[in-house]
Amino acid sequence: MTFGYVEIFTKGVDRLPERPCAGAVDRDLAARALPSARSAKERGRLEQGMHGFTFRCSVQTSGDSILVADAQTGDGEPKNWYEYHLPKRDEEGAIEVSSGDIRALSLAPDYASVYVPCVPPRSELPANHLIVDASTVGPTRAKGDELREILVDFAYQLARHAYRAGECREPRSFPESLPRLSRGRVLDALPE
Repeated sequence: MTFGYVEIFTKGVDRLPERPCAGAVDRDLAARALPSARSAKERGRLEQGMHGFTFRCSVQTSGDSILVADAQTGDGEPKNWYEYHLPKRDEEGAIEVSSGDIRALSLAPDYASVYVPCVPPRSELPANHLIVDASTVGPTRAKGDELREILVDFAYQLARHAYRAGECREPRSFPESLPRLSRGRVLDALPE
């Protein structure tokens, strides 16, 4: 009887589609990040607007653990993104990895951000980038460096999907994944 309970009531994330959030991300990332639960639900939604587009992806367990990422187009330079995301004086430095002009920051064990140049096809206001912020809420299975890596991967996969779904104007080929954080650089201030 115990085996049946474990099989039925603790595999919620494993029962999600192989690619949750309208095909945006790998289920394995959520399964590695979130603890076992009786059930899990996912949602992915693209919305077009006068500022370009947004794409929200979330995976939530019955135990109220959440893995969430929001992709949004906007206007500004990479410098503005760095200024907004880099830690304050009393916080730990961020780790940056990049591939060409695609950049990612791991800002804490439970927060990551990805920056991709993108001009949306329909926007009444200037827009030149897509930013994805990913985080967790509640207890997580993964901790520390493993969770940091999962969040960067989750944000990157959503960025890659949102870029195509939102129909950014410039053709772009995305690498399968970004470099591992162990190969990144620690940023305590704006890069030169």
